[in-house]
Amino acid sequence: MNAKVQSGPVTREVTPQIARLVVAGLALVWAVPFWWMLVAAFRPAGSGADASLLPSLTPTLANFAEAWASADFPLYFLNSLAVCAGILVVQLVTASLAGYVFARLEFPGRGILFALFLVQLMLVPVVLLVPNLKTVAALGLYDTLPGVMAPYFATAFGTFLMRQSFREVPRELEDAAMIDGAGWWARIRLIYLPLTKPALVAFSIVSVTSHWNEFLWPLMVINSPDRRPLTLGLASFTLSAEGMQAWGLIAAGTFLVSLPLLAAFLIFQRRFVNSFLASGIK
Repeated sequence: MNAKVQSGPVTREVTPQIARLVVAGLALVWAVPFWWMLVAAFRPAGSGADASLLPSLTPTLANFAEAWASADFPLYFLNSLAVCAGILVVQLVTASLAGYVFARLEFPGRGILFALFLVQLMLVPVVLLVPNLKTVAALGLYDTLPGVMAPYFATAFGTFLMRQSFREVPRELEDAAMIDGAGWWARIRLIYLPLTKPALVAFSIVSVTSHWNEFLWPLMVINSPDRRPLTLGLASFTLSAEGMQAWGLIAAGTFLVSLPLLAAFLIFQRRFVNSFLASGIK
C-alpha cells in the first residue's frame, strides 16, 4: 500500500524530465546539421577539415562572395518572392471566402461538400503532379511562374482554418452589420477578417514557408534558368559545386537560401508564436 502511495509523486516528477530530454534530443538533431552548415560556410577553402564541427580560427566570407558570384541568387530570390507572394495573396482571398461560406451560409449539402473539400488534405502531393502538369500545360502556363502558383490558389487547410476561426466570431456582430445595411463582402472585410487576424497571420507563415521550400513541383514546371526559384537555383548550384567538392561553397549557398526565413523568424518570433497559439495550430 505504501509503494502505491509513493509511486504517484515519482511518476509526476519523472515525466517532465523525460519530456525535457526528448525535446533536448530533438533540438540537438535539428541543430547539428545547421551548426555544421554555419561552420563550413565560414571555413576557409582547402582547410582540410570539411567534416569537423569545430569553427575555424580564421573565419572568412570568401565562400559567400564566391557563391553569390557563381549563381544568379538575386534573380532566384525575386522569383521565389514572386511565387510566394502571388500564392499567398490569392489564397487569402479564396480561403477567406470559402471559410465564410462553410461557416455562415446555409445551403443543402454543405457538410458533405466541406468533407469532400477536406479530402485534399489526405492526398499525397505527388499523386497530383501529373494531373496538375496536364492542366498547367493545357492553360499555356508551362515554364512560367504563374504555372508554379496555379495549383496552390485553392487551399483546403486555409479554408478549414478560416472556417473554424469565423465560427468563433459572435453571430450578433454580423446581424448588427446586416441591420445597418452591410453586404456580405463588407461583413467579411469589416468584421470577420479583423477579428481573425491571428489565424490569417498563422496561415500566411505556413503558406510562405512551405512554398519557399517547394522543390518538386517547380522542378516539373520550370525549364528556363531565368525562371528558377531559389530551391531549383540552389540545386543547380550545388551540382556544380559538388564536382569540385567545395563543401564550404555549398554550405554558404544553402545559408543564403535559408537566411530570409531565419531572419524573419528571429525578428518576428514573438508574433509568430502568438499567432499560432491564438489560431490553435499545434
